[in-house]
Amino acid sequence: MRVLGVDPGLTRCGVGVVDGLPGRPLTMLGVGVVRTPAEAPAPERLVLVEQGIEQWLDTHRPDSVAVERVFSQHNVRTVMGTAQAAAVAMLCAARRGLPVALHTPSEVKAAVTGSGRAGKDQVGAMVTRLLRLAAPPRPADAADALALAICHIWRAPATGRLQQAQAAQAQARRGQARTPRAAQPSQFSEPSQPSQPSQPSQPSVRRAAPGARGPRTAPVPPAPARPQNTPGEPPS
Repeated sequence: MRVLGVDPGLTRCGVGVVDGLPGRPLTMLGVGVVRTPAEAPAPERLVLVEQGIEQWLDTHRPDSVAVERVFSQHNVRTVMGTAQAAAVAMLCAARRGLPVALHTPSEVKAAVTGSGRAGKDQVGAMVTRLLRLAAPPRPADAADALALAICHIWRAPATGRLQQAQAAQAQARRGQARTPRAAQPSQFSEPSQPSQPSQPSQPSVRRAAPGARGPRTAPVPPAPARPQNTPGEPPS
């Protein structure tokens, strides 16, 4: 993976190219600074920044571009110029169809030195050690650009897996939203009337047709006659 790191700025825009993979030795392919005159109007300075970044893209053909994420600072004028230079770098990469990643200074420091509060000297020393350089890159903007590229190479696999997981989760939510849900009773609908208990059914009487004979039954024999007592005899 070949990454172009950009430390945005109007006066000095640091750029650095690093090639390598996570867990393997990294190689620096180039480092430098795109400078613009402070007395020039801002639009002309942005054009110079664009031209400088385009030259680096033409020369090294990176696979992706890592740009430092701009955050609020005390000097509003400085942060505006930094944000404008960062936008130019993202524009140059997007024009070529290159993926762009934004990393905060704390993320870069933590990835390179292990501490998000490390100073510029510590960052420069670790960049020199990781890239096996003879001396720290100067000025500090160049070292920061290399640190951005190193940070992106190391964080790219985890970031890619996170983006895939987020995309899959969003797709699942869209699929659930498209599935029609069962109609639920409205809050203002009338309550249903309780069902009346069913009346027991009367047994139906089957009437015989006129002239039809009923079922044959055996004749009941008559009860035996009781003998009558003759006068003068005791009753039996």
